[in-house]
Amino acid sequence: MTRLSTATRNKLKTVSTATVATALFKRGLRIQCIQNVHPLSPEQPTMVGEAFTLRYIPAREDLNTIEVFRDRGHPQRKAVEDCPPGAVLVMDSRKDARAASAGAILVSRLQQRGVAGVVTDGGFRDAAEIARLGIPAFHQRPSAPTNLTLHHAIEINGPIACGDAPVFPGDVILGDSDGVIVIPAHLADEIAEETFEMTAFEDFVAEQVANGRSILGLYPATDPQTPQDFAAWRAKNGR
Repeated sequence: MTRLSTATRNKLKTVSTATVATALFKRGLRIQCIQNVHPLSPEQPTMVGEAFTLRYIPAREDLNTIEVFRDRGHPQRKAVEDCPPGAVLVMDSRKDARAASAGAILVSRLQQRGVAGVVTDGGFRDAAEIARLGIPAFHQRPSAPTNLTLHHAIEINGPIACGDAPVFPGDVILGDSDGVIVIPAHLADEIAEETFEMTAFEDFVAEQVANGRSILGLYPATDPQTPQDFAAWRAKNGR
């Protein structure tokens, strides 16, 4: 797995999924948002980390008995223990939230190991407990049944689909109050730099609009005066 530089990670923590979506759209990438996943807590911090993946297929009853958890190599358990610190565990649950992808104990273990967050296009059990942990976590909805009911953990750290978005191991996952977006690994540094700059400009625009300025010529910056005003604003605000 290619590791994010500290500079890129820190820049991405200051930008929004909306701004990243625009930067990716400019490059022709339009299906990078993981659909129908929501933060478990409105208080959780922005999530940034490299994707470490777990794939589920539909369960088969004779293979998904409770005894499988005795196997230390069980893919779900192994993913929790192997996901690197600073990475995000992303689970392909086939958009099926009728059974949980994981619960509070496993998510707590991820948090204790320094994992940056967890995402499933299915559901979590013990959702209220996970929300109180403080680790960034995203799912479709709460789901009480154990994963064994419907999900068979089959593969760790291969390419997956999560909420209709393609996720390759090492891709950069960004999550905030708007949802979760996947940044291809080879674009992470340039997307971080571009969106960091875009965020500064959008903060300037927001302040100008709040002060009564028209968006015409401001957003986009077609008025020659706008870049000059922005440069002065950056100097004044240290941005």
